[in-house]
Amino acid sequence: MNKWIGAGFLALSLTLVGCSQQEKEADKEIQKEETSQSQEVSEATQKGKFEDGVNEEAFQKALASFPATVPEKIVTTSVPLTEMLHILDITPVGVPTSTNPIPVDFDAITRIGSPMAPDLEVISSLQTDLIIGASSLQSSLDQALQGMNLPTAYLPTDSYDDLKLSFKVLGTYFGKEEKMNELLQNIVAKEKELETKAQGKELPSVMLVIGTSDSFMVMNEKSYLGSLVERLGADNIAKSVLKAKSTYSAMNLEDIVVADPDIIFVLASGDHGANEDKFKEEIEKNSAWKQLSAYKNDKIHMLDYSTFGVTSISNVETALTTIADYFYK
Repeated sequence: MNKWIGAGFLALSLTLVGCSQQEKEADKEIQKEETSQSQEVSEATQKGKFEDGVNEEAFQKALASFPATVPEKIVTTSVPLTEMLHILDITPVGVPTSTNPIPVDFDAITRIGSPMAPDLEVISSLQTDLIIGASSLQSSLDQALQGMNLPTAYLPTDSYDDLKLSFKVLGTYFGKEEKMNELLQNIVAKEKELETKAQGKELPSVMLVIGTSDSFMVMNEKSYLGSLVERLGADNIAKSVLKAKSTYSAMNLEDIVVADPDIIFVLASGDHGANEDKFKEEIEKNSAWKQLSAYKNDKIHMLDYSTFGVTSISNVETALTTIADYFYK
């Protein structure tokens, strides 16, 4: 009888040992799977598979517009694209002539004339393999290049999302994914940080104004500043109330008084139209401005043209943060 009991205990012990070993093996497999998943996430991030907010269809379409063989001699007619090439350590043979800043490292590079009217003789003399320009000027540049048989590719540069898309295209096409991902990840991190700050807060209604040489106009979401406001989730009255279809539209103060935006951002520069003094003159000239809550609450803010008047991939974090700070005060 005792022998049977002893044998039973032995069998039970062996069974428990076996189960314990199986559990340990199972735990090892789970840990192995978790480690593998963690590595996959890390590798995906390194390869640029993190969520960057770039429209995949638009990205693939833009990428497909570039030649199959990566060229050696590149000319760019766009200042924002020139900046992107510099960040990615790609040196073109020609860059645009512009009052807007070109990277200092490119000072010795041949200037090919203005983005709207480049010097075709200079471009030809550089034995260019590819001209990269802004989509907004494609029709005029294509017309100027007729008969020259020069490959061209165009990328959008007008809005916040345009900058991210174009930077991703250039980084991918030229095999500069590491630098590309580093900057895009920083931008995405800033977006998430600002989204967290916005939680539980009611965002203001906003009007965006730009000064020209003879008037002031409102800007909708298609403008660079408008795209930043839209990304942060605030209400741009040019879109929601005024129903402005054009990027820049004439102001109707009667409609603006009815809309009564909480905040007004004014983009004014003496070099590019009207300065701050001219805007103050505009307010004094038309008393309707003083009826606005933004005026009464001291919520009319002048913005730096160098940050908000020129699209720049390296400035987007600063631009987003500056606008967000006004919203969350």
